[in-house]
Amino acid sequence: MLSDYQKYRIYEILPGLSIWLSIFLMFFLTFTKPLWLVYFIIIYDIYWVLKVFNFSVYLIIAWRRLKKTQSINWFEKIKSLNNLDDKRHLIFLTVYDEEWGVVEPAIKSVADSVYDKNKFTLVIAGEERKKENFEYISAKTKEAFADKFDEVVCVMHPKNLIDEIPGKGSNMHYAERMMQKYVDKKGWNYANVIATIFDIDTVCDRYYFSYLAYLYCTNPEPTRTSYQPVALYNNNMWESPAVLRVMAFGTTFWLMTALAQQDSLVTFSSHSMSWRALVDAGFHDKRIVSEDSRIFYQCFLAYNGKYKVTPMYIPVSMDTVRDDNWWQSIKNLYKQQRRWAWGVEHVPYLIWEFKKKGRLIPLWKKIKWIWNEWEGKWSWALVAIIITFLPRLPLLIASDSIKQSALYFNTPFLLQYLITSAMVGLLLSALLSFPLLPKAPKSHSKSRYITMVFQWLLLPFSMIFVSAIPAIDAVTHLMFGRYLGFNVSQKKRK
Repeated sequence: MLSDYQKYRIYEILPGLSIWLSIFLMFFLTFTKPLWLVYFIIIYDIYWVLKVFNFSVYLIIAWRRLKKTQSINWFEKIKSLNNLDDKRHLIFLTVYDEEWGVVEPAIKSVADSVYDKNKFTLVIAGEERKKENFEYISAKTKEAFADKFDEVVCVMHPKNLIDEIPGKGSNMHYAERMMQKYVDKKGWNYANVIATIFDIDTVCDRYYFSYLAYLYCTNPEPTRTSYQPVALYNNNMWESPAVLRVMAFGTTFWLMTALAQQDSLVTFSSHSMSWRALVDAGFHDKRIVSEDSRIFYQCFLAYNGKYKVTPMYIPVSMDTVRDDNWWQSIKNLYKQQRRWAWGVEHVPYLIWEFKKKGRLIPLWKKIKWIWNEWEGKWSWALVAIIITFLPRLPLLIASDSIKQSALYFNTPFLLQYLITSAMVGLLLSALLSFPLLPKAPKSHSKSRYITMVFQWLLLPFSMIFVSAIPAIDAVTHLMFGRYLGFNVSQKKRK
């Protein structure tokens, strides 16, 4: 009889095992059944071209919605709402060792919001592990912004607490526990409190909170949904290496298509949600790395599948993981991608929790979300390998009999045609990246815009070395029970 630990470990092994078995099978077929592999590659490339066209359609839809949303004065729109006055905002900013030059613009963007800031309580959630920096940031925040909000609350997360992983999740969990006492003391209705969780480098749009309030007050079930904005990485875009820029835009466009599709949308990075939902979900899990998406699944489980994410077609801007040293920037990017791919930890979690829920959650919903997480990580790890390296292998080592076949002669042309067709997604990404660029600093020559075009030629390199390989690294760590801790993304500007 297997123990619960052993059962859960089997669930943790499965995603990585599926990826490594796929790699083994593809290389095995290369030498034993090359024609089978060629057929698979052709079918998969056709499937991928269809996904690229699907991506392109939804990216255009999201783009149009973003432009429309940004053209609206949301502060004027919320004036007509009759259920706005009792709404309060808790804005959480998690601090580790970031310098004031990174923190100040984030807080200033909230202070500059077109909204009644007397409804805002700003929460600076810091770490005792970096006590000196936390105290410095807290003092600077109160000195510069105390009169801009109803209140600034500073909460220091103690170090070495049992049963938790040091990181943003445990930091948030502790701060939320403390703020529950604060909310109870104020006597606020949980359903009227909107929690916004920002990374410390998040610079929000001036209408972010007006738009959020509009969505919240006009939603028939505002406590049964999270609110997800568009994540840009514009704060230090012009200072960042080309590889970081390409990956940053790729993340933004992936999120935009997810917003437009919505049926598989989960929370990512900075987002907002009801305080009621946070309390019912037991706050952020203090034992995991992927806390931003896990909180969605916690709410989904708490409400037996009756929870979703509402798209916010409004931007929040953050930093790339640049460093003054180019090679260190690449290493930072690798670690960030590996941490994001560590979201594979949701697969065993969902299998385990869905089994406990029984029939309270429909079977089709269980299959859908496990598939989304599992297939997403599988494709993340393997798609770049399948469409770049793999097609050449069976053709290079094929036997003489196969080399005489029509399939052998036609396959390279067919694959080239399919890859060329898929380039439409690359071209669209390159075109749409320009309007999202912040204005170039005066110290930068206008010729730098040319590099913004040619940087997309780095996409194949990026997909393999700072996307696929970190993903394989992450799933392999989970497979062998070598759990990753929370890696704090570098936030450094010139």
